[in-house]
Order: sequence, then structure tokens, then C-alpha cells
Amino acid sequence: MTPTIPDFAYRRVPVAVDVSLNVAVGGSGSPVVLLHGFPQTHLMWRHVAADLAADHTVICPDLRGYGASDKPVEADGTTYAKRTMAADIVALVRALGHERFALAGHDRGALVAFRAGLDHPEAVTHLACLDVLPTLDMWNVMHGTAAAVGFHLYLMAQPAGLPERMIEADPDTFFGHFLDIWTNTPQAVPADIRAAYLDACRTAVTSIVADYRASARIDVDQDRADRDAGSQLRMPVTVLQQDWGGALGFDARALWKAWAPHLTHTTVTCGHFMAEEAPEQIVAALRELMAR
Repeated sequence: MTPTIPDFAYRRVPVAVDVSLNVAVGGSGSPVVLLHGFPQTHLMWRHVAADLAADHTVICPDLRGYGASDKPVEADGTTYAKRTMAADIVALVRALGHERFALAGHDRGALVAFRAGLDHPEAVTHLACLDVLPTLDMWNVMHGTAAAVGFHLYLMAQPAGLPERMIEADPDTFFGHFLDIWTNTPQAVPADIRAAYLDACRTAVTSIVADYRASARIDVDQDRADRDAGSQLRMPVTVLQQDWGGALGFDARALWKAWAPHLTHTTVTCGHFMAEEAPEQIVAALRELMAR
């Protein structure tokens, strides 16, 4: 059986035409939404969610295209735009009875959270982004041989057909590669959780690729339009990030500060899957953020 977050209730919530999200909800109090990254599901938040549920309503969805959520076929280049996925989250939280909420995202989920903060400032009260750069900045800093760490970004940016066929030839090796190399503490992702991630990815290759392909196209365009317009995140923002800048030669805090004037930026020493490797640190950072 697929693992679940203990003491959380599961349901499917319609958020758009023909799209429902699988979501785990637990606790009571002011709402906080936790968005997972690649190649994971909502289960990556299991430790953090259990702690926050002591005094918050904690909402952990699978993003569209991931986990047990619906995986619509890409129609016009916008199906997996972060703007579309952010609208899903706002609709989800409203369907659960909340108009305003704190929002934290990791990896792909952080890109969705970033877009939600820009597009829906009336709804997002506090924003946390874990181990990611905004899409436009990410592409701008990727250069030289050090950028090989992001080979998957370039692979999944290719026209439909090629990356899907390559990944579907051996999905467990492809997705498992990132679970292996992006963690400093392998036991942080135990066998049953790893199996759940791989099972979920195995049936979602097309939608995962569509998500990444959007980040090489429409997401860049929308970020650039916001930057040109001087748009910024109005709410308190916390970013926790590994020290990528040393290898790729950029100042992560400065890049984030341009988007988020009310920024707290922390460099962490754990691996990419920080909510699983260092949940106490993530909980502390989120509680501090929500107290601002």
C-alpha cells in the first residue's frame, strides 16, 4: 500500500475543469500549504506536516501531473505553466474553506509557490521557497560545465516525444538517479517512501516532462514580464538553499532579493531533500516566517 501521512485525512478536490488534486489535510488553526518537488509527492512533507499540524491546518497536495492528482494532457502550452498550477492551489485552499494561507514549496513546488505569491498576493500571507531559484534566474545562471548538474532541465525542455521516450525506457533509473545524488543522508528517504516516489513517477512521465518543458518556455516568458513590470513578492519571504553559487558563480541571496524585498535567506548544509533530511530546521524556519 502507498504510504500516507499519519493522522491526515485524504480527499480529492476539483480545482479546474477536469482536474482534481489528491490532498492530505491535518491539524487545525491558521492554514499552511506545503508543495512538493521533483521527483516526489506530498509525502516529502510527512515530518514537517506532522509537527506543524499541532497548531496549523496543514494542506499537502500532489501537484497536477504528480502523485495521485490528475494528469491532464498538455493542450496549448499553458496546462503545466506555473501560473496554471498556482491557480490550482488557490482554488484548492478556497475549496477547503480558506481565503488566505501561508505557502511553502520545495523544488518544483517552490516555483509554483513563487508564481502564486506574484499572482495572488491577496491570498498568500507568507511564502517559503526551498532550494530553488526563480525560473528566469535559474536559466540565466546555468552555464559552462558546472551546469551539467542540471542536465535534466535541458533534456525535458526538448520537443514532445524525445524526452518522454528516453525516460520511459527506464524510469526507475532516471528518477532514482536524483533521489540518490541529491541527498546527503540516504536513510532520510527510506525504502517504502522511495518506492512510492518511483511508483508515482513511473506513471507520470508525460506530465512531469510537460511541467519541466513549461519552465523552458511559458514560465520564462511570464517571469520576464513580471521582472520588466517591476513586480515583487509583497509578503514576508523565506528562502532556504544549498550553496549552489560557489559552483555556478552567482549570489543566490541577491537574485532572490530582487524579487522579495522582505527576504530572509539561509544557506543550509543538508542535501536537496531538506524537509526529509533536516525537518527540524525546516519547521523552525517556517514557524519563524509565519510569526513575522
